[in-house]
Formats: sequence, C-alpha cells, structure tokens
Amino acid sequence: MKKIVIIGAGFTGLSAGLKLLGGNLVIIESENKVGGLAGGFKTEGQNLECFYHHWFTSDNNIMRLVRELSLEKNLEYLESKTGLYYNQNFFKLSSPIDLLKFKALSFISRIRLGILVLYARSIKNYRELENITAKDWLILIGGEQVYRIVWEPLLKGKFGPYAEKISAVWFWKKINLRGGSRAKNGKEQLVYFKGGFMKLTEAMAEKIQNAGAEIKLNCKVNKIVIKNNKVVGVECNDGFIDCDIVLDTTALPLFADKIEGQVSNEYFKSLREINYIGNVCLILELDRSLSSYYWLNVNDPSFPFVGIIEHTNLVNKSMYGNNHIVYLSKYIPTSDYLYTMSDKEFFNYSIPYIKKMFPDFEESWVQNYNLWKSPFSQPVVENNYSKKIPNMRTPVKGLYLSTMAQIYPEDRGTNYAVEYGEKVAQIIIDDTNNNFI
Repeated sequence: MKKIVIIGAGFTGLSAGLKLLGGNLVIIESENKVGGLAGGFKTEGQNLECFYHHWFTSDNNIMRLVRELSLEKNLEYLESKTGLYYNQNFFKLSSPIDLLKFKALSFISRIRLGILVLYARSIKNYRELENITAKDWLILIGGEQVYRIVWEPLLKGKFGPYAEKISAVWFWKKINLRGGSRAKNGKEQLVYFKGGFMKLTEAMAEKIQNAGAEIKLNCKVNKIVIKNNKVVGVECNDGFIDCDIVLDTTALPLFADKIEGQVSNEYFKSLREINYIGNVCLILELDRSLSSYYWLNVNDPSFPFVGIIEHTNLVNKSMYGNNHIVYLSKYIPTSDYLYTMSDKEFFNYSIPYIKKMFPDFEESWVQNYNLWKSPFSQPVVENNYSKKIPNMRTPVKGLYLSTMAQIYPEDRGTNYAVEYGEKVAQIIIDDTNNNFI
C-alpha cells in the first residue's frame, strides 16, 4: 500500500484527502487548526473567518461537498447589498436600475458599463482575452471614464504595483462569477455556511480521521526529500516521515523552497514565474453598524482599503453577541511597511480613514479587533498566464502539486479549491492504478 503525505490542510488538501481515503494517508498542517486561508477563530463563542468568505449560488463543487457531508442545513441563502464609495458619496450597485442611477458616470458611460457587463457574459472562450490586459480591455469596451471611476481604483486596490499588468481573463471571470449569483427576483444572492467555514473544514477533517488517516497539526514540512528523481519522504520540524507520494498544496514559492537543489534549475525557476501579493485584513467588532451595505467597493484612491465588508449585513449579528463584524481588506506586497505593522499600529493607522468615510464613527464603537496577514493571498494573473501554470504532475516521480496559482481561468476560492483538490487526487489514483508510481 502506497503511503501518501499531503502538505496543507486547507480546502484543497482536505478535499484530496477525502478522495484518497483507504490508503496510508497523513495530512500535515503547519498551523494549529485546519482550514488554510478559510480558517477562522472564535469570537463570542462563534467561528468567524480570518479573511472574509462567502459562496456564490453557482459554486457547485462546494455545495456538493456540503451535501455529501450531510450538512445542507447549514447553508444560508442570503440577499447581498453591494455599494460603491466614490467622491465622498455612497452609491447602491446591486441591480441594473442602480447602475442607471449611478450619476458619477455620464449617461453614455452608464450605458457602456452595462454593455461591458453583458458583453463579458457573452464571452465563452477565455483564450481570446489572454493577450490583452484588463486595463486595455476595459477601456476598449467601457471607455475611459468607466475605467477611471469604476475599475481602475479596484484594480489598483487589489493588485497595487501589478494593476496595469493584470490579464483581462481575470477580470472577465470576476464579472461573470458575480453576475451569475442571482435570486429569481434578479437581486444578488450569496451563500454562507452557518457556524463558519471552519465548521465545514472540521467536519472534513473528522471524516478523514475517522477513516483511519492522520492529520498532524503544528507540523511544518521543511523539505521534500527526493532521491533518484523519486519522492522518499518529508523532513518536518518533528522528524522524518517516509512515503511514496507527496501532494503539496501550499503556495508555489513555499513548494519551491522545499525542493530546492533537488530538481532541475529549469523546473525550479518555472515555479518562481508567478508573482503573489499579500493581504492584511483588519476585523472590527463594533457595537453599531457602519453602513447598510454588505460589500462596499472603495473607489477613492486616498483610502487604503479596497473594500469594506460588513459581514453582519449578510448574516445575523446575533451569532456574534449582537456585535457588528466589519472586514477592512488591504492587498499589499509583503515588502510594504504596512505589512510589517503590529496589530495596534495597523488599527491606529486605520481609524482616521474610517472616520473620514463615516464621520459619525467613534473609536469607542470598537469592542474588539483582530488583524490577520497572508503573504501569498492572491496570485498575480498576468497576460498569457496559462503558459506559466505548472502541471499537477511534477517531473519528480510520486510528487504532485495542487495550489491556488493553478486555478485558472477561475480565480482562487474554496469552491475551486475543492474541485482542484479532487482533480489531483484522481490523477494520483490513476497513476497508482497504472503503476506510474
């Protein structure tokens, strides 16, 4: 029986683990809990995600997984209210009627914005967009004013120094995904897992462990050991684990570090071709609401956060002791000084900006706050990205890779983490059955 080690207990690793049950399986996680970027923490006795999460109604893979675990009762279908902050004004943007009322744009630009969204949904083959940047494509279809007011601030807020290099494919998929999550009345509908996403990953982990597999927490893999171009084991902070198969689900730079000096220079360099941007996420627990919006895009270049996500405008605040939960998200390179700030420093830095947007806000509203950071939060999807994606089968026998940077043309997310985790697991099963390992 082949011994399999999966590195990473996020949705990708756990989904692969569920499909590989029955073998000699060990899942290794460096954190003290499962979940990865969808992991959470306790507040008022309730699980809350460290980084904001929701699902779209079209996220079929995650919905199927929930049903397979008999947890459908935890699915909440909720109406979302989306807004945009521009030029010290709040605009509702949840429906086509809202778009027509968006007076920050000229009437012609409002029409062009609507045409852009409809046109994006008509495109079926993403490859026709691989050679054009999002900036050039958005200007071509929507015009300069639409780009400058609506899209440019969001691109810069999301990707910072990489904004003008982002592929049109990434933006096209974002427009389609959000536009396709609608209720019968045409309003945006999102899905949340009651009890928090952490509850779902804990259920996945429980099923894996009940089947006899092992999940090792607080265990970091420092090296994947390769001999004669074949995996023989992993070196962890608590010792060596021999195995026949390794599936790594961590970010590409971390994977590269674990195999450095044991693979060809050409393959090693290919793992460094995709850039990443980090994220700092401040979570505020307030005694009152900031606004009526769940998702507020911030189109003010002077404001440091790309979005203000008021979680309790989507789910019931009673789950969090009647506090209002607000996420303030900032995408930045890890070399930026903001990324190095302590929790208190970042909180103090944020307060004046919140007051500027919400003049009635007082620091006394804050009952608690938490700061979370991720150095590899978002792969940077540039032109011809498909040519940079490494194969799930690596050049090393018994070594496999499934990471968020391989999710394409879709963007990262738990739904696709499940899909790609199951996909790589099936590859491992096929290779094992065909004696390729």
